[in-house]
Amino acid sequence: MKVIMTALNEEHAAVREHLDGVRPHRRDGTVFDVGVVAGHPAHRVALALTGAGTAPAAVLTERARVEFAPSAMVFVGVAGGLRDWLAIGDVVVGTKIYSYQGGRSEDDEFLVRPSAWSVAHCLDQEARRLLRGNAWHAFLPGGSEDKAPVAYFEPIAVGDVVLNSRKSELAERLRTSYNDAVAVEMEGSGFAHAAHLGNQVPAIAVRAISDHADGGKASADRLGGQRLAARNAAAFAIALITALEPDTSDAADSVDDNQNPSPAPVIHSSNTARDNASVGQQIGVNLGSLWGGR
Repeated sequence: MKVIMTALNEEHAAVREHLDGVRPHRRDGTVFDVGVVAGHPAHRVALALTGAGTAPAAVLTERARVEFAPSAMVFVGVAGGLRDWLAIGDVVVGTKIYSYQGGRSEDDEFLVRPSAWSVAHCLDQEARRLLRGNAWHAFLPGGSEDKAPVAYFEPIAVGDVVLNSRKSELAERLRTSYNDAVAVEMEGSGFAHAAHLGNQVPAIAVRAISDHADGGKASADRLGGQRLAARNAAAFAIALITALEPDTSDAADSVDDNQNPSPAPVIHSSNTARDNASVGQQIGVNLGSLWGGR
């Protein structure tokens, strides 16, 4: 089993388009969509929608980890680009996730105290293989290579702030203290922290650029930047899932040849008593005899 986390409805929908035999799986009020990758029935996925922010991402990542004991977890979504060379729709695979809001505030300065998590080595290696011949483009809708999205492996900065300026105090802090980060988003640190604490389950963040965090977010969203980014991030993530070891036992137990949930087995039970015997409850079939007392 693999788990994919998303924050926004657009991101969730983009991933779900790649899944067959989807059914709801409920736990403590959270509804996961569980299915198999279309055309790859041995790859089973549980899909979650967290909402925006690091806290819900952390809580639901832990809930998914406990519920499904996944062999890998992927956070899929959109991000703001911090580099002009990133085009709308390009994918950024997070080699490092920064939690940028930690620090110490003094009278005349803010001293950063970041936390950071590196991508799981095994997932990083498999993800980089997808760049060969842009193999992941096959998972774009219809196999299209429109706009030729490019995938990069770079650090990502994360905090509970929507950054929509290149001149703000936060933008300057990111430039000076997190200078290698090329994208910014709002859930990755909660996800990475929870995955790290959960027996270090392999985890990776896959984001695509929906805007350039430069004051033009609303315009970029109106032009379809968020939808394009969600689609491209989902395509890369699903390509990565299929490159990993298949979950053959899970798939065989959970779906039939049409990717539908297998029906539960029917157990026929019968109770038989003779003379003074009585039977309170019987599970299955008893092939012996029951004799009552005096």
